Amino acid sequence: MKLDRDFYVRDGLTVARELIGKKLIHRSAEGMTGGLIVEAEAYMGAVDAAAHSFKGRTKRTEIQYADGGRAYIYMIYGMHICFNVTANVVDVPEAVLIRALEPTDGIELMMRRRNKKSPWELCNGPGKLTQAMGITIAHYGVDLCGDEIFIETTDRAVEIDSARRVNVDYAGAAADFPWRFLLRGSDFISAPIH
Repeated sequence: MKLDRDFYVRDGLTVARELIGKKLIHRSAEGMTGGLIVEAEAYMGAVDAAAHSFKGRTKRTEIQYADGGRAYIYMIYGMHICFNVTANVVDVPEAVLIRALEPTDGIELMMRRRNKKSPWELCNGPGKLTQAMGITIAHYGVDLCGDEIFIETTDRAVEIDSARRVNVDYAGAAADFPWRFLLRGSDFISAPIH
């Protein structure tokens, strides 16, 4: 069953933790791809120096100020696309970076897009998963309660670990917040827990 708006209009930490074990789906003209969310990081707006919205509203962060359940997408290092889920209510800019997936649907299509032959190399990083899933900057702002990109519940039982986030050393004390959530025992996460 597809997650509805009520799932997303809660605080980003709750949304991030509860996204673990859910399935991200993208229906594109090339076909459907999907994967189990095994790693996600919460970014908590005004209280989080690692968050893009920490210093206020910008053109880049505008979608974070809508109600939760939208795609916040941006490029890093001039080449990698990152897919985030917005959380919380209007004017509370929180987001959850989806860092890794366990591929479940459309694996052949993902392998072609990534030019890889192993499922373990398809979605074990935020830039990798967007390439495999065919998610681009053009999807910025997409409503995740729609039919193109959305998240579904699963029957998978999950145990969740938490750790510090990846590549946010610039954020002072916020760099050590344990706001990275991982599916315990997954072989598909992007980086080991430190």
